[in-house]
Amino acid sequence: MAEKKATGTTFDQVMRDLKAGQFAPVYVLMGDESYYIDQITDYIAEHALGEAERDFNQTVVFGADVTSAQVADMARRYPMMAERQVVIVKEAQNIKNWDRLEAYLEKPQPTTVLVVAHKNGTVSAKSKMVARAQKVGVVFESKKKRDYELPPFIETYLKARQCTIDNKSAQMIAEHIGADLSRLTSELDKLVLSMPEAGDRRVTPEVVEQQIGISKDFNGFELRSAIAERNVLKANRILKYFDNNPKSGSAFMLIPVLFSYFQNLMLAYYAPNKSNENDVARWLDLRSGWAAREYMLGMRNYSGMKVMQIIGKIREADAKSKGLDNPNTPIGELLKELVFFILH
Repeated sequence: MAEKKATGTTFDQVMRDLKAGQFAPVYVLMGDESYYIDQITDYIAEHALGEAERDFNQTVVFGADVTSAQVADMARRYPMMAERQVVIVKEAQNIKNWDRLEAYLEKPQPTTVLVVAHKNGTVSAKSKMVARAQKVGVVFESKKKRDYELPPFIETYLKARQCTIDNKSAQMIAEHIGADLSRLTSELDKLVLSMPEAGDRRVTPEVVEQQIGISKDFNGFELRSAIAERNVLKANRILKYFDNNPKSGSAFMLIPVLFSYFQNLMLAYYAPNKSNENDVARWLDLRSGWAAREYMLGMRNYSGMKVMQIIGKIREADAKSKGLDNPNTPIGELLKELVFFILH
């Protein structure tokens, strides 16, 4: 799934140009999601120059070790026996002052590919870096994936590697691992390696259970499903499993899953046509009517007022799980109390 940016530039567009051999003089890569920043940086490092050219024409530095003046001086150098030189600044958020780089961007060296990899946020709005870089090169903002974007990302990632995955398996992985794409893709790569080279390359809940260690019957996806159904017995069985297997699930992992569900359920009540699952799916920005079925079920089992109360209770449990106004209640007990409140 393409990562859209405020500048209009997407990850797919940047990679398409790079793979076509079109290298811009400047790349300002910034944002909270390091995965896409690393993907672009690594591709430039591996493909902008031939292997024999890198010794003299590729420079990699870290923001904590250089000043903007030093980076600008590196970028102004000419390549040695090569078409271009590459200067990569990793962890560029540690550079204190951008003034000399801002000046460099007024007239960048055409034979230099300068990559500024700024993680954990964006370049300050007070800086002229972004505006000037947009005029002469590429500005890419990498944002964290939202919860509902993770299953489609998983499907697309596996499809590119000739594997398929069902919706339940994708949800299991997304809810267990979360939005850290570097960790997520690492786990997906393990799944791909476990698949046969030919024949059925389909990822099922059984494969996920075996390779990643997520129970196909006792996980956040199944707990959410039990709560949507208001199935008290099933929900309590899952909680008991988590109690006996602490590594399988905790309040820190499950509370966000429940909050996301009930937050979307509250929005579903405001859908123009909440009796049609396709319309509800579009309203919630889901991929298909199938994905809206748990919300249709939730609207039948929970009133709007109850959902508002549940959201308040989830916020309270979340605060307590982090130690606020909670002197001694164990995390597991907090989760049990929360689920009891939801179901009764």
